Amino acid sequence: METIDWQNLGFGYMKTDYNIRCTYKNGAWGELEVSDSEMVTMHMAATCIHYGQESFEGLKAFRGADNKIRVFRMDENAKRMQDSSMGTMMAVLPIEKFEEAIVKAVKLNERFVPPYESGAALYIRPFLFGTGAQVGVKPANEYMFILFVTPVGPYFKGGFQTTPFVIMREFDRSAPLGMGKYKVGGNYAASLVAGEKAHQMGYSNVFYLDAIEKKYIDECGAANFFGIKNNTYVTPKSSSILPSITNKSLMVLAEDMGMKVERRQIPVEELATFDEAGACGTAAVISPIERIDDYDEKISYVFTKDGKPGPISEKLYKKLRGIQYGDEPDTHGWITIVE
Repeated sequence: METIDWQNLGFGYMKTDYNIRCTYKNGAWGELEVSDSEMVTMHMAATCIHYGQESFEGLKAFRGADNKIRVFRMDENAKRMQDSSMGTMMAVLPIEKFEEAIVKAVKLNERFVPPYESGAALYIRPFLFGTGAQVGVKPANEYMFILFVTPVGPYFKGGFQTTPFVIMREFDRSAPLGMGKYKVGGNYAASLVAGEKAHQMGYSNVFYLDAIEKKYIDECGAANFFGIKNNTYVTPKSSSILPSITNKSLMVLAEDMGMKVERRQIPVEELATFDEAGACGTAAVISPIERIDDYDEKISYVFTKDGKPGPISEKLYKKLRGIQYGDEPDTHGWITIVE
């Protein structure tokens, strides 16, 4: 532990002491089990390998100035994983068992929760997958749930700073009425080619438009979009967008700050009217957008001329981070303290 440089952690995997596992067979979930192995053994015909029966979540635990460990809105992650299970015909893990696994994993790996003010957190990765063997296209009869934790630094090396995005109409993230609203691995695999092309062009990620008309804003890479104008927080409404727990929380905080909140279709041309824009998600909380270049139309939508995040984005970011670390009051009951 003495060799860990908490101030300079990357966003990657580091081995910790234990993970939590639970199996589903004969129509029921078993008891939670503690494992110190990083490996998974499964049948070569498991449905997760062949037919994509898999989902995952991501959330964090934070150490506060009072040395208490706080987990942010884990019930929402539990509900979203249940939605993903229903969308892929997997066994649904009870919310109580999901939360119990988080608390157990954090307690067992408490020494890996980074210190307060290090800028780091303990990332929690629950995932569920079909282990039952099938050759025909149908759901498995056996599943496994695993939850591991690992300390991570900021998702972007520079932390809270602006980055450029690019609109490329040659790529779609997800079809309407498809799998876009579920947190499943296939959605992320489908984004890798577009994301790599954007990185090679010097952008932080791809800015997706709707798959039908290419007229409306969808998502920013693997994150939700929001724009700020006229004291209003505006975010897209679409059946193909993953419902971000961070975005959901920011909407509440925006209303707390006296702002209006609009969740609706956003035509791409409306980007020109926003004073600030950002991508939001668990990993970075808010990644302020410097500009969005429309690669096909040769238009650039600029949100900051000095490269600095906008004042409202910064206020929202600090408020949410303050709640997560215990520096701000938790008036909405979002925090679970791990005793």
